[in-house]
Amino acid sequence: MNQTVPTTPPRGASGGPPPPERIGKYDVIREVGRGSSSIVYLSHDPYYGRDVAIKLYRIDSGEDDAKAGVHRKMFLSEAHMVGMLQHPNVMPIYDAGEVDGLLYVVTEFVHGARTLAAYTRPDNLLPIDDVIGMMFKVAKALHYAHSRGVIHRDVKPSNIMLTTDSDVRIIDFGIALVTGSDLVRIEGIAGSPSYMSPEQVQSLEITGRSDLYALGAVLYELLTGFRPYRAGTLTKLLQQIVYADPTPVSKLRPEIPVELDEVVRKAMEKDPEKRFKNGNEFAAAVARVHSQLRQQVERVDRQERFALLRRLKFFHEFSSAEIWEVLRAGTWHDYGPGEEIVKEGVIDDRFYVIVSGQCWVERNGRKIGEIETGGCFGEMSFVSGAKRQATIVADGDVEMLQVSSTLLEQASPASQLRFLKVFLRRLITRLQGGDQPATDAIAPAQIGSTTAAGSVITQPLSD
Repeated sequence: MNQTVPTTPPRGASGGPPPPERIGKYDVIREVGRGSSSIVYLSHDPYYGRDVAIKLYRIDSGEDDAKAGVHRKMFLSEAHMVGMLQHPNVMPIYDAGEVDGLLYVVTEFVHGARTLAAYTRPDNLLPIDDVIGMMFKVAKALHYAHSRGVIHRDVKPSNIMLTTDSDVRIIDFGIALVTGSDLVRIEGIAGSPSYMSPEQVQSLEITGRSDLYALGAVLYELLTGFRPYRAGTLTKLLQQIVYADPTPVSKLRPEIPVELDEVVRKAMEKDPEKRFKNGNEFAAAVARVHSQLRQQVERVDRQERFALLRRLKFFHEFSSAEIWEVLRAGTWHDYGPGEEIVKEGVIDDRFYVIVSGQCWVERNGRKIGEIETGGCFGEMSFVSGAKRQATIVADGDVEMLQVSSTLLEQASPASQLRFLKVFLRRLITRLQGGDQPATDAIAPAQIGSTTAAGSVITQPLSD
């Protein structure tokens, strides 16, 4: 027999009586959260075979009529959203109902998720790049909601959920405005003061740009660990929101690119008409900053990689321009301990230089040698497409530059000849025994492969 919810709201995780066994058709597992207006339970939907979250609105029998009325309006607002917003970054609302006079809303439950409120302290901030990516998704999701006539009105870190795979969901539409709805609205100042727009705190007309202001405040806090406005009283806080300008984010955290100052400033303009027109425009602005950051990171990475190659013996005779050509023709790879880099008997056209770490060489399943940092292998397959004569395995963590002969053909003739010259010098050194491990047996028949440039190349040990 199904057990319904008791008339007094359960407490469970906060102490007191345990939660009910069932709410409607849903099996209650445990309490997972509690606020001033509701209790949230992890539950199970036996029909669809999925876990869900059930928000049970707290309307106590002793509650005054005004407060009970607000809670009922919040329930009706969320219930109105059932199936209305279908977006990957909006928490879907599956169901809503009433059991013995108590009101509940059923949403997706994301295991292991937490809200962005966990990352609003200066000592626990997310990487700037991650924050920008999240704000892009939230801005797009808000644009979607606004295009369907829904204004959230309570965008804040605790209403943005971060999943274990670094995706985000906007949650809690309890005080949302819905265009064209006949629902009785929660009038007056509604929301969380620190994220309210000037028009919200002055009880003026609310639009989608009010949500974008709040998202700007969220971005500010996630970047710096501080809210844009801080005051000892609510009155002073509201005065700051209406009249003051927040300290630029780059002043509070020097590593923040100044481009983000402009994004935050525009999002938090006092005049709604001066803000981003919509969520897509906000998303485009953060996307541009993200692209600039990635380009800066890539430039730094390329410069660091150039410096690493410059120090390797293999590239001592290469000019700077030739090394840059090699970097453009090559790809950078990281290998873990025991990972195979090339396999015996396989045909490919790549040449390898060990940038850091070392590898061992196997032939017929037997270890026959090692290659240290700065060593190279794959010359023969590089120029002739011959089968690999050995397996190369990472001995610990290894950074490797791989250069495809197909891509190198697009480099300048000078760079190509420089490679051939280095290959020939290695061949001569090995034949003379100066750079030849004991197991490096080169058959005379292997000598004489000719490149398009007319140079003679041999098969080294590690091929």
